[in-house]
This record gives sequence, structure tokens and C-alpha cells, in this order.
Amino acid sequence: MREVRFHNTLTGKKEPFLPEDKNKVRIYSCGPTVYNFAHIGNLRAFLFVDLLRRSLRALGFGAEMTMNITDIDDKIIRESISSGQNIQEFTRPWTEAFFQDLETVGIQRLEHYPKATDSVPEMVEIIHLLQKRGLVYEKEGSLYYSISKFSEYGKLSHIDSTGMKTGTRYDTDEYEKDDVRDFVLWKSPKLEGEAFWDTDLGKGRPGWHLECSAMIRKIYGSGIDIHTGGVDLTFPHHENEIAQSEGAYPDEPFVKYWLHSEHLLVNGEKMSKSKGNFFTLRDLLQKGADPKALRFLLLGAHYRSKLNFTFDRLEEANQAVQRLQTCLDRLLTEKETPSFSFRDASPIPTRELWEQMLDSLADDLNVSKFLACVYEAVKSLNQRLDKRALTAPQAEEAVEFFRKADGILGILEFERKPETLDSEIDELVQRRQEARKNKDFALSDQIRDRLNELGIVVEDTKDGLRWRRK
Repeated sequence: MREVRFHNTLTGKKEPFLPEDKNKVRIYSCGPTVYNFAHIGNLRAFLFVDLLRRSLRALGFGAEMTMNITDIDDKIIRESISSGQNIQEFTRPWTEAFFQDLETVGIQRLEHYPKATDSVPEMVEIIHLLQKRGLVYEKEGSLYYSISKFSEYGKLSHIDSTGMKTGTRYDTDEYEKDDVRDFVLWKSPKLEGEAFWDTDLGKGRPGWHLECSAMIRKIYGSGIDIHTGGVDLTFPHHENEIAQSEGAYPDEPFVKYWLHSEHLLVNGEKMSKSKGNFFTLRDLLQKGADPKALRFLLLGAHYRSKLNFTFDRLEEANQAVQRLQTCLDRLLTEKETPSFSFRDASPIPTRELWEQMLDSLADDLNVSKFLACVYEAVKSLNQRLDKRALTAPQAEEAVEFFRKADGILGILEFERKPETLDSEIDELVQRRQEARKNKDFALSDQIRDRLNELGIVVEDTKDGLRWRRK
């Protein structure tokens, strides 16, 4: 098995990946807070998890993966009270929308999707263990973690917590980056109608940071191999997870490898509703976006690099998907009705390229090198198809190459679409000519793009315009 290396946020280095059991890699990923539709920045983080899952399997690992559903926090409480619904009624449609979004962009289902509200007993148990170790104090009915008493606080985010004052605390679920304060573990009810649990800790509900520590413990019974999330969660959320889990279970390692995906920008800026650059998947679908193109775009940059979303880049991604699909469609046709020539009987390069693609995935999921190999294969195969220099077995081999590549990309269709009738193509070509004469270049470009989708090449000859299939 080839060596796999991941960049570990904990050490700041790219390290060999050595899970406890390569046939059952234990992975936990921070999931959605279900109070609204996920935005495309969230979607990039979820697609990173999908890329990791698919890549590990291609590299010979088995995986048992978990993504939590946060269905209780400050925002959810406020919105549920405002809507006159209980927590379950309020969060149910947003949870369903989350899974619909995953399906739309081809994200594979994981083994576990625990809900925070189903894991309260595990949270209470962790608080009791932290109390026994003197890491918890009470204030106005709520329980707080005293981070000054956990000597390794800050080791993930490399934040210096020396000199901070115990008792300077945050009662909210989230706080600003670099602001080091004690965080809440158990919150006494403050709002009329607020959901709470009646436990031996008193009436209240868990703090947001505690939820993931408890759900990891509930699913795996111990620590895990990989923990993922957006880079914005490194501090305070993941730092607090370490403090809770290693504070409660000091003799057990919590997480071996921390993998964080970078921010998504829109038009070079952070997403903001006030700037008009805030998009959900449904927003883009209403604008005519192809989910496959969006998936391709969001996967196309390395997970540790910022990715700038623009509609021009989305269109480029759409064209790239069409290019790959057109080559595959030609191969599917050639496989069924071969028309090869003996002028070029050399082997096709797909086996060597696939090995290079696996090497790129093993190198901290280097998707850029992976895609470069895919494009090289497309170029080589199109040249052979143009020369009619591809045998039926070679076409079959090439289709299998695309099948393996799509095991990572998740964008291709392997059932060949019915071929467009010649009369329909004639009509499209004629309509484009008329649009050009009328200087309706927008319509002309739309028809050109449609012809490209159908794999049609229009040529200007001395006898006039002619078209042919690629």
C-alpha cells in the first residue's frame, strides 16, 4: 500500500497517515446547525468530507464516518420560540433540507448522523467527569470549564492562554477568534419557553462545544483517527473539544489527525447577505446552475486553499464537466460500435495515469494533480478517437478509467443519452445563423453552448456551414 500523508493542524506538518485500523478508519466531521439552509461555504466543507471518504476507499482504507446534526443552540432556541414551535418541530424541515442538499450534489451518506438532542446523557456524563477533576465551576446556575486548569489548552490553535483570568467567561455558544475565555458546559434557562433538560446537574441544556465531544464518545467509545471541519472551527470549537475530551479522559488520546478545510470566498470577499454575495444551493439552482458543475468547482481547489466562487468560474466548471462527459460518451459509443484503425495500435495511458492519480490523493488529497491527469487522459483519448485508432477493448479500458476517476469526482453519467436527431441539429445550426445575422449574440452563444453539449462541431466550408459529431 502506498504511503498516505495528511497535513495535521495539531502539528502544522504533513504526516504519514497511520490509523489504528486501516479497515475501519474512525472519522468525525462537524455538521450543520439546522436552523436554515446551508450556504455554499458549508457545502464546500461537506464536499471535502465526501472527497476524503472517496479517496480513502480508493487508497485501500475502510472508513466509519460520523457527521453530527446540531439541533440545539442559541440560534435554534431563539428561532423556535419566535416561530411558536418546539425544537423538534422547528429543526425537522431544516434537517431534511440538509440531506436533500447532500443528495443533490452527490455526497455519499455516512454511517452515522447523531443529533445533539439525542446525546444529552453522554454530555452529562462528561460534565461529571470534568467536575471530579476540578475543571468545572458554577455561576448563576450555569456550569463553566475553567481552561486555566487544563495545561494543554491552545495546542491545536496555538493560542497563548497564559495570563488569562479564571472567571472571565462566555455564556454564548460562539465567540470571537483569539478571545480566550472560559466556556459554558451547561446553561441554565434564561428565556421564556426555552427548551431544557431536567438532570442531576439541574435544569438546563448543553453548551454547543460539549455536543461534539459527547457524540464522538457515544459513537466510538473512545478517541478517533481523524476530525475534520472548517478552518474557522479550529478555535474555539475544536480547541474546546480537546479540553473537554482529554480533560474527562486524560489517559486516552482524543484525535490523532486534525484536517481543516479553508474558507470559500464569493467574488473575492467573505459571504455576507448585506453584500448580496450570500448563496445557498437552492439560490444557485434557481439561477440555472448545474449541481455537477458546482460540485466540480467546489472540489477543484485543494481543501487547505481558499476558493473564490464566481459565476464565471461556475461556467468554466460547467464546460469542464461537459468536456469530460463528451469524451466518455464517445468512448461508450466506440465500445459498442468500434471503428478503429491499425495505424495506431499503441497502448492507452490510463493505467499509468490512474496510479499517478492515486499518488496525488495520497499526497494530502492533491486534487489539482489528480485533475491534471484526468485532463491528460481526455486529451490523449480524444486524439485517438479522432483518428479512429481505438480498439473496442481499449475503449472498454478507458471507460473503466473514467469510472474509477468518477469514484472521486462524482460528476459523470455512464448511461449514454439518446443521440439527438440530425433534423434537430440542423434546426439549431439554422437558428444560430439567424441569430448571428440579427446580431443577437446572446442567443447565438446559447445555441453554440448547446451544440457543444451535444458534441457537435460546426465548420465553415466553401460550400457553406456543415456540422459533424465529435
